[in-house]
Amino acid sequence: MSFDTIATPTVEVAPHREPVFAHEEQSNAALARLDEYVKTYGCRPNLLVIMFDDVGWGDFGCYGGGIAVGAPTPNIDRLARDGLLLTSCYSEPSCSPSRASLLTGRLPMRHGLLRPPMYGERGGLEGEITLSQLLSEAGYTTQAVGKWHMGENQASQPQRVGFDDFYGFLSVSDMYSEWRDPAFFPEVVYSEARTEWIENQPFNRCFVHGTKGGELEDVEEVTIPVLSTLDDKWAAYSVDFIRRMSDASQPWFLYHCTRGAHFDNYPLERYLGASPAKHPYKDTLIELDDIVGRLVDALRESGQLEHTLVFVSSDNGPNLETWPDAAYTPFRCAKGSTWEGGVRVPGIFSWPGMIEAGGASDGLFAFTDLLPTALTLAGSDAVPADRFIDGVDQTSFLISPQALSHRKYQYYWLLNQFSALRVGEYKLMLASISDDDHDVHSQGGFEGVTQRYPYGRLYNLYLDPKETRSYLVRKLAYIDAFTSGIGKHLATFGAYPPKNAFAR
Repeated sequence: MSFDTIATPTVEVAPHREPVFAHEEQSNAALARLDEYVKTYGCRPNLLVIMFDDVGWGDFGCYGGGIAVGAPTPNIDRLARDGLLLTSCYSEPSCSPSRASLLTGRLPMRHGLLRPPMYGERGGLEGEITLSQLLSEAGYTTQAVGKWHMGENQASQPQRVGFDDFYGFLSVSDMYSEWRDPAFFPEVVYSEARTEWIENQPFNRCFVHGTKGGELEDVEEVTIPVLSTLDDKWAAYSVDFIRRMSDASQPWFLYHCTRGAHFDNYPLERYLGASPAKHPYKDTLIELDDIVGRLVDALRESGQLEHTLVFVSSDNGPNLETWPDAAYTPFRCAKGSTWEGGVRVPGIFSWPGMIEAGGASDGLFAFTDLLPTALTLAGSDAVPADRFIDGVDQTSFLISPQALSHRKYQYYWLLNQFSALRVGEYKLMLASISDDDHDVHSQGGFEGVTQRYPYGRLYNLYLDPKETRSYLVRKLAYIDAFTSGIGKHLATFGAYPPKNAFAR
């Protein structure tokens, strides 16, 4: 039988692992290429993850945006032309769950971080095993730069979960800005009592620095003028790290997370008005594109570009509550939802000489897939065996020419309720934040399910990417493919209980 995403069965990797499409010939060829790379160069590849904040699927030129939506992105577009562009890369509905899933290989119901922690809330990485820890054990130098936002409590801080060094802030951009800006909080800015009240909230108002196992030290308080300089400062820090590592004997993992383009956007002064749109969000995109160029140039100039897998993405879809200070997506709804606009994000991989240039694929790739994939590239078999791992190893999908994804199912969760399942071009929606096309006020990932569909709604994402026309009654033959996939997925929570209770 020829390969088909719906008709082809998956195979079990291990009881605690997500089943996969085997693609044995493709996998064997990819592993042979990787072995040849290691023999030729005597090293394992570096890993650079560039994670944007609240940037939409349609913002970059390579995804049909760029100059057409008021902000050309030549450096990002070039990276896509030189590598593999994914059209079905998936985050979680909001930033903190996405970031934790990327670093743990686990869905939010398992790692525990269902929504963004705010103003000193604890966060959710306690007891988790992270990619940074596992790569460190495999001999990698690990560096985190920029936004963290997975909790300020000590156990969740980056220098406590495997990173050798951290230079960034622990929270999220608007927590440093909105109560200082009279455009948003005049009743706080012009009230000494309320300003003092917010200043006494239990969150760190500085960007910080720390090294593995130590305490974080405040570098500078994040006022609005400082906020506008952070992405530039963080890029300089990462560029310096890349250059220093060119003489190192061990590979490295750099997790670079930008402040932009999360609201509220205050671009660096030299970028004000730099975009054709002449708007803070679009000006910020120009700055972020330049940062990608700086990081890639540092790799090239230090002779490390051919030895580094680069992954560029965004932690969720646009936050349309803050429009026009917001991203663009051609899909339905926005951040905080499981409609495609909330979770379908840019996904660009580049590794010259190992990833074929000019590639594009609609194969499924989830943030959870990065952990097992990176461990294979690192030559490590240390995928945790004491917990369920939702990610699948996508090594051969990335480095084999015109390859197929190993992922059959894309699972969508809203907080602690199962929401939808995608198989191939079809998506079965069981619950969402809203059934109103005009309701994009999703509260940034805090709201959860407000609308349930007892019999489900089936969308063909090729014919109807905006998810407007359900035609389940015409496709009943596919129901078993969805109900069996959902049933097997939910059964894993019996064998491996989640950290959160299911919604009732």
